[in-house]
Amino acid sequence: MTVTAVRKDPAALTMTLTAEFDATPERVWDLWADPRKLERWWGPPAWPASFTEHDLAPGGRVAYHMTGPTGEEAHGYWDVVEVDPPRRLVFMDGFANADGTPNDTLPRNEGLVTIEAIDAGRTRMLIESRFPSTEAMQQILAMGMEEGMTQAVGQIDAILQEGAAA
Repeated sequence: MTVTAVRKDPAALTMTLTAEFDATPERVWDLWADPRKLERWWGPPAWPASFTEHDLAPGGRVAYHMTGPTGEEAHGYWDVVEVDPPRRLVFMDGFANADGTPNDTLPRNEGLVTIEAIDAGRTRMLIESRFPSTEAMQQILAMGMEEGMTQAVGQIDAILQEGAAA
């Protein structure tokens, strides 16, 4: 299985998902850098994502929406803070209204992605979410963040296998 651990640390206000892949760091990075590949895994299977903006550079914005099983849409965005291909990505992750403006009724969190080679041809990826408060962490986790991210990242192996076969 792709996801090897999910750790929640209420004292540090973090949730960290760890996954390992039979691929190089560059191939794993490409899953973030290519919006068409990102669409294939960012949302859980029942909530696929569509990216409408993808400026993966410091100061850039990534905007998307996920479409649920009955057609409802959940919009989100990242304000990109730091990009160090193929090792690191830092962004502020927020919910958006249908018109793309930030939905400030829901908390934002900081996303920190770390990608590192662990063996010949294998890579570990950590996705750490840092919350601004205990209440924000509880609210987002209650919305299903852990399950959604685990399902979403669980789709990556199939994408990497396609690339390896090509």
